[in-house]
Amino acid sequence: MPTYVYECSACEQTYEVEQRIIEDALTDCHCGSKGTVKRIIQPTAIMFKGSGFYVNDSQKASNPAIKPPEAATPKTETTPAPPTAPATTTSGSE
Repeated sequence: MPTYVYECSACEQTYEVEQRIIEDALTDCHCGSKGTVKRIIQPTAIMFKGSGFYVNDSQKASNPAIKPPEAATPKTETTPAPPTAPATTTSGSE
């Protein structure tokens, strides 16, 4: 039998009631106020497992499988060449 959640707008109390699907929704609260009760729609948990569901299959297409980390290759350090001294010109008038 399903469990429904009701809330009274007069006393702001929330409570659960087990009812058959074919029964009418409650309208009167336990506090005695009439016509102040409304049924609260509760979300349900749905889990899609396995292939064949759009939710599962579309994620595989848009997000490829996680790639394994790239192999760590040792990086070669390059040492800068020593700076070259500016060329000095000698004048032929010595």
